[in-house]
Amino acid sequence: MKVVEVLHMNGGNGDISYANNSLVQKKVILMTKPIRDQAISDLYCNLFPETLCIADLGCSSGANTFLVVSELVKVVEKERKKHDLQSPEFYFHFNDLPGNDFNAIFRSLGEFEQNLKKQIGEEIGACFFSGVAGSFYTRLFPSKSLHFVHSSYSLMWLSQVPNLIEKNKGNIYMASTSPPSVIKAYYKQYEKDFSIFLKYRSEELMKGGKMVLTFLGRESEDPFSKECCYIWELLSMALNELVLEGLIEEEKVDSFNIPQYTPSQGEVKYIVDKEGSFTINILETTRVHWNNASNNIENINNDGYNVSKCIRAVAEPLLVSQFDPNLIDLVFRKYEEIVSKCMAKENTEFINVTVSLTKKK
Repeated sequence: MKVVEVLHMNGGNGDISYANNSLVQKKVILMTKPIRDQAISDLYCNLFPETLCIADLGCSSGANTFLVVSELVKVVEKERKKHDLQSPEFYFHFNDLPGNDFNAIFRSLGEFEQNLKKQIGEEIGACFFSGVAGSFYTRLFPSKSLHFVHSSYSLMWLSQVPNLIEKNKGNIYMASTSPPSVIKAYYKQYEKDFSIFLKYRSEELMKGGKMVLTFLGRESEDPFSKECCYIWELLSMALNELVLEGLIEEEKVDSFNIPQYTPSQGEVKYIVDKEGSFTINILETTRVHWNNASNNIENINNDGYNVSKCIRAVAEPLLVSQFDPNLIDLVFRKYEEIVSKCMAKENTEFINVTVSLTKKK
């Protein structure tokens, strides 16, 4: 599986689209607003740039994409009025992998700009937008061209499935039954990817530039704790049920691994310090319950259904690259049942790690 070719959220505005099943991601964006606001405020007041260049990496599509943009603009406008300055021009780069639904973003731009002017006023500086298709584990922008980088719920995705020397039998992610070599391979890939990410962003950001990054993570130092692995463990249970029913080959499950790593605060700090280009301003974790997964009022109390839809919007393109697309509905019906039973008995939460960084030089 070539991750860059198959990893993307479900596009459009349909029932299983990311746009309609990303309320958890929205809540996390709102929860981390104080950190993001402080970072963009400090940056603007230190530099007072006439043009502010901002990149949103792993932007996906839907309302969340514009939520970040509008919040950043509001903070800058508040600060420039305090200092009696003219509004800067804003240049926003939306980045994601080539399979992302960029068309949905640009179809919505006109309406977004109109709403932004209504909220802030006509005196807002000119806003420019561009789409940048490509992996953020490569160079994306010219040297020292960016002031601010934001990424939310994207950096836990790896550039590739780790190279495993042993089969991760019966699992599709790290689990308590995974061989130690699997855990080691996942961390090794994450350390390599995150280090490369930091290196390239340090080349693209100007001195004093800032980044605010949020990703699924964990509070425990145990890499296969339930905090980070449970959501995928339950999906592997659904797939293994279809193996027992003879609908999926066992080998298909054994050879499928989710290209994701959910780090601890300690791991993030270690890699940032080791890479050396950034100073850590803030590093913290937050929690959001699985039951925040629905945008649909009609199904607000159907937790298993909502979580299943949320994960399907994220994982379906990966699954159809390995399994029969005609089985996906059945996979997620089983997954819904398993998740519902789990949530009825346990307190299920996503752990988020947020880090605010400043480029050193």
